[in-house]
Amino acid sequence: MAELFRDRRLLVMLALGFAAGVPLPLVAGQVLRQWFVESGMSLADLGLTALIGLAYANKFLWSPVLDGVRPPFLGRRRGWLLPIQLGLIIGIGAMALTDPRGDATATVALAVLVAFLSASQDIVVDAWRIEMLGEDEERQAWGLAAYVWGYRGALLASGAGTLFMVGHVGWHGAYAYAAALMLVGVVATLAGKEPPPPAYVPVGWAARMRNSVVMPFLDFTQRPYWLAILLFVALFKLGEALAGIMTTPFYRAEGFTRDDVAAVATVFGLFATLSGAVAGSWLVGRIGVGRALIVTGLGQMLSNLMYVALVGGGRDIPMLFLQVGIENFTDGLADAAFLTYLSGLVNRSFSATQYALLSSLAAVPLRTLGASAGVLAQSLGWSWFFVLTTAAALPAMGIMLFLLKRLPPREATRPVAA
Repeated sequence: MAELFRDRRLLVMLALGFAAGVPLPLVAGQVLRQWFVESGMSLADLGLTALIGLAYANKFLWSPVLDGVRPPFLGRRRGWLLPIQLGLIIGIGAMALTDPRGDATATVALAVLVAFLSASQDIVVDAWRIEMLGEDEERQAWGLAAYVWGYRGALLASGAGTLFMVGHVGWHGAYAYAAALMLVGVVATLAGKEPPPPAYVPVGWAARMRNSVVMPFLDFTQRPYWLAILLFVALFKLGEALAGIMTTPFYRAEGFTRDDVAAVATVFGLFATLSGAVAGSWLVGRIGVGRALIVTGLGQMLSNLMYVALVGGGRDIPMLFLQVGIENFTDGLADAAFLTYLSGLVNRSFSATQYALLSSLAAVPLRTLGASAGVLAQSLGWSWFFVLTTAAALPAMGIMLFLLKRLPPREATRPVAA
């Protein structure tokens, strides 16, 4: 264990996880929604803002380019990552110059651009992580834990930090502060080392495109039950996605202030999630990925019922702590098992493209069905809406049990023999 924590690659993954997490609250999360809520946006329109993050659900479309084209400097991974991160600094900084109170068009357009760059950064960081940490399942799990700690730390600095800054420097100054946070990622990119290049590098444009675009998808479809795997990945976060879109207006409707949300839902929620991520990584090592998926999936599903307990209680701070603590801890547990499972599905020859495909599918519910959350909340009311988000996890649980019985995680990574 001591040797594991001396591994410098974990520090790089911690910093890259931070860089990956910075843009999310600003363009597809709680910070942007809080800005829009305070600007007078309706509940239905607020639900539609989930579409801003469609890039996260479609990043597999351009991942072959990031996987197959080698930039002329810094290497295959860092050569893409550095210009993307510089673009994120510029894009977030430009959002600081807009004002959604009069016209949200410019804010939304820049948010879409930042989401695209953020999704592109995710593609490269995920591929780098998988290649950097090798085939050891335990090291992959702890590397993922370091990434999650960095990612959640960014949600604290970019989420709660930005919300707290609003009261002192306004929304424009707060977004300028958030843009500066991306410098952590720039430092990590320059300090990190490139993983070994792939053993086979095709010659010629047509061959490179076939290797980058066709082969990753063909390789995945040769696996048994590949369609069920994709369906499970797409549905596993459905209930969480529907609930997550509506947390900001729900908390506001119950009487919680911006500082309540920043302190409890973001700061305390971060530590609950990090604790869950560490516990989840330990659980994967103790009982394996398959059993961990069952335990953590049930916890993630049932935790949505804590929202129901909040309905009608007004500004009940102790109950908010309880709801946030349970929900975020179980989400951290589930993330550790789920992302370790995804990493195990990836063929190292096509790591960027295949992981982008899987993580894109995991984002589909949030970026598509999540857009209907506002309409559902308006029509059903808060209690029945959150009951629905709990039930929405049942299809994925059924598919998961089917897959784990017929295709244990280690076998899920193996293509059908020719």
